[in-house]
Amino acid sequence: MNYVLLPILSFFVGIIVGLTGIGGASLITPMLIFIFQVPAAVAVSSDVVSATLMKVIGGVKHWQQKTLDQQAVKWLALGSVPGSLGGVGILHLLKHSSELNINSMLLHLLGVMILLVTLLALTQLLLLTFFPKLQLPSLPKFDLETKCGRILAISVGAVLGCLVGLTSVSSGSMFALVLIGFFQLDARKLVGTDISQAGILLLFTSLGHLSLGTVNWSLVLPIWLGSVPGVLIGAKLCQMAPQRPLRFVVYTILMMVSWKLVYQV
Repeated sequence: MNYVLLPILSFFVGIIVGLTGIGGASLITPMLIFIFQVPAAVAVSSDVVSATLMKVIGGVKHWQQKTLDQQAVKWLALGSVPGSLGGVGILHLLKHSSELNINSMLLHLLGVMILLVTLLALTQLLLLTFFPKLQLPSLPKFDLETKCGRILAISVGAVLGCLVGLTSVSSGSMFALVLIGFFQLDARKLVGTDISQAGILLLFTSLGHLSLGTVNWSLVLPIWLGSVPGVLIGAKLCQMAPQRPLRFVVYTILMMVSWKLVYQV
């Protein structure tokens, strides 16, 4: 393991996350698998723990600034936290099943998740670029003042939370799409709400992964060392950099990574 290269690459991933808002798990987990030859189960668990620090710090900052929707955070978290622990529980069962190759299964699941998230985000980006006046049909908004709206929010949170617990991917990306489509948040509160719910989700998910015994702290600490300052620098550069070309480049990279994961031999 090259402990000099890991924080350097994590630094650049942090800059990309700060610049574009694209989730770090989609980049860091494949990086650990392909470049550093880390087993998939260890890569997923270590990435969950390393991502928690950034998300919690960001969530606290947005809470102080009041740039989040507290009701959306609360009701999504009520579903996503038990859902993520359920996902970790599934990993527990898979880990103790001698008939299943958990690393091979996780490689394919990671690939499918990253491919799905990237396709959705890329479609949205292309529509906004080439058809800026296109009026897409709006999804029904979750009314959190009603019992039905709260149940729907909890249910969606539980499903996405389970996927995060299994793969570490989409704690931000998929939830951002849900917040845009079903909560219809304005841009000012979207990022803060997304980061805050992800911080709560990953805090509990990381505890579950710690119980698996697959977290490698010699990976987590270098990732923190590089990604935290990278995110801060990326956030500073965000106002100056052209967002759409940057996102298109990153999405193209993610498509190639996910395709390799899906068809990993």
